[in-house]
Amino acid sequence: MSETGNVEANQYLTFKLDDEVFGLAIEKVREVLDFTTVTKVPQTPEYMRGVINLRGSVVPVMDLRLKFDMDKTEKTVNTCIVIAEIEIEGETTVLGALADAVQEVLDLEPEQIEPAPRVGSKLRTEFIKGMGRRDEQFIILLDIDRVFSSEELASVQSAVA
Repeated sequence: MSETGNVEANQYLTFKLDDEVFGLAIEKVREVLDFTTVTKVPQTPEYMRGVINLRGSVVPVMDLRLKFDMDKTEKTVNTCIVIAEIEIEGETTVLGALADAVQEVLDLEPEQIEPAPRVGSKLRTEFIKGMGRRDEQFIILLDIDRVFSSEELASVQSAVA
């Protein structure tokens, strides 16, 4: 096996939140939906916008903008819901993440990905897999399994159960 056989491009679905571009590993993405009616669930965190019916399954929808201390996602013609599979404590959970706009599926070579920035111990950055670089633009590569803590997901799952 050649050296280059082990190093393959990583594919990421890129999407926008505010003016920032984020990437999500394509193997974590199940599908992308147009924005639809989201049913609010009482007594859930603000970043949990509610639930949708996805072919008979109840799927929680999260507002990543709120989770990342941005303004709430406003519905536009480009707003969509990225349906992702996340793994928490060995269990796969399906959830939707609001995005201002989905851009493209992008191939990033390992040399185009830099480690997540270290910004002290007060800021949480463990959910950032790395920083992808394309031309002069940075793409924040998310580790979707770490964006929400197991406690946060447990509260969401109990709310939709």
